[in-house]
Amino acid sequence: MHLLGYDIGSSSVKASIIDSQSGVCLASDFFPKLEAEIISRKAGWAEQDPEAWWDSLKKVTASVLASSRVGKNDIGAIGISYQMHGLVCVDKNGNPLRPSIIWCDSRAVPYGQKAFEEIGPDRCFSHLLNSPGNFTACKLAWVKENEPEIFGKISRIMLPGDYIAMRMTGEARTTVSGLSEGMLWDFSTETPASMLMDYFGFDSSILPETVPTFGIQGRLSRRAAGELGLCEGTAVSYRAGDQPNNALSLNVLEPGEIASTAGTSGVVYGVGDTVCYDPLSRVNTFAHVNHSALNPRLGVLLCINGTGILNSWMRRNVAPEGASYEDINALASQIPVGSEGVSILPFGNGAERMLSNADSSCRISGLNFNVHDRRHLLRAAQEGIVFSFKYGIEIMQEMGLPVRKIRAGKANMFLSDIFRDTLSSVTGATIELYDTDGSVGAARGAGIGAGIYSGPAEAFGSLKCLKVIEPDTRLAPRYIEAYQNWKQTLKSTIL
Repeated sequence: MHLLGYDIGSSSVKASIIDSQSGVCLASDFFPKLEAEIISRKAGWAEQDPEAWWDSLKKVTASVLASSRVGKNDIGAIGISYQMHGLVCVDKNGNPLRPSIIWCDSRAVPYGQKAFEEIGPDRCFSHLLNSPGNFTACKLAWVKENEPEIFGKISRIMLPGDYIAMRMTGEARTTVSGLSEGMLWDFSTETPASMLMDYFGFDSSILPETVPTFGIQGRLSRRAAGELGLCEGTAVSYRAGDQPNNALSLNVLEPGEIASTAGTSGVVYGVGDTVCYDPLSRVNTFAHVNHSALNPRLGVLLCINGTGILNSWMRRNVAPEGASYEDINALASQIPVGSEGVSILPFGNGAERMLSNADSSCRISGLNFNVHDRRHLLRAAQEGIVFSFKYGIEIMQEMGLPVRKIRAGKANMFLSDIFRDTLSSVTGATIELYDTDGSVGAARGAGIGAGIYSGPAEAFGSLKCLKVIEPDTRLAPRYIEAYQNWKQTLKSTIL
């Protein structure tokens, strides 16, 4: 029996097929090969065409089936991970009414701030655990006010993963975890958030049916099976946002466990079992994949938009032409800790929740034309990304969430020794790296949801740690000094 997992990202759609018994990934691929288009018609806007996700899904499914030589009859279940906080509006026939407003779009910030002030901070935190912020519900409020003709045609609103699942099964459904990430779940009543729905004037009928995160959520329709080259009736048995799913892929399910990613954006995600929130809503609390009213599991999410995207910008625009990431890491390693006074604030990819939704540009500070060269910029970029993690981790620690061990996939920024060593040494945390990713995690999640695995212990029994990075106590004072310099720059220029 084999399991198929998808990760619907803003850069690409990735798929993996794993052998359910051994846990071995037999094939993995992604489309498009160049980063997927993000439509930005105005500054601060970010949209994608849901049909483009489906087109990439078809291509990547054909690729992994061919390369794995797994027959379509051997796929036992399907799991879906997806970019969080997006808004897909569909009509009564399930057709998108407009492009999806995705996670890094910041147009809804004023709507969330107004709701927060008028409903009241205490009420928002006690019911939603967050400010309404720039999340899915507020994006819908923008559509209601600015595109009333489209709003009037909406039959259902969905997150990106809900839309893909609907294309597969014909059923419009969502999860508690999904509703919570859109500010559409009330933790005080464990029901959809009528408080915010009523405030914005949304009818409850636009919310899809709620189904468990793990379980048979629907089965492939004949039409979808034909398009994907899979069997009609195959179970879709798991879906989750990319960060809760990343935590699942690293077997981070219990209080005190921490997961991290550092792709286009960067995330630190910690699990707790008690209600906690940041009164400034700089980090956010959502229902984790294994949350229930009787057994609360809450994910505290620190998200920094400008992480890997800064590193890729540096490779394209600062590094020598044709340089690989390994090349720029080698150049950066020639410069000492602290980049000899250069600090980079990696905030140039939309509104940053950690900075109270400030939509700031990237800043370079301390540059001396007689001392510094491209190597300093390449190192300062990676240090700046890490220091933004450290700044957010301090907020999480203020909330009572300890960060002593961080689990991550060996991918993206975690491939860089500079990034890993700086993160471990400046935070004092041990880092464990694993050979897994979102699509593999979604496949394992599908196995749990379909009953192929008895539970997480069996699903993740084959997960192996590849590398452990311990803090460098000798260099830690220099890392901390560089962080304090970076933090002072942040306070003097943005905060």
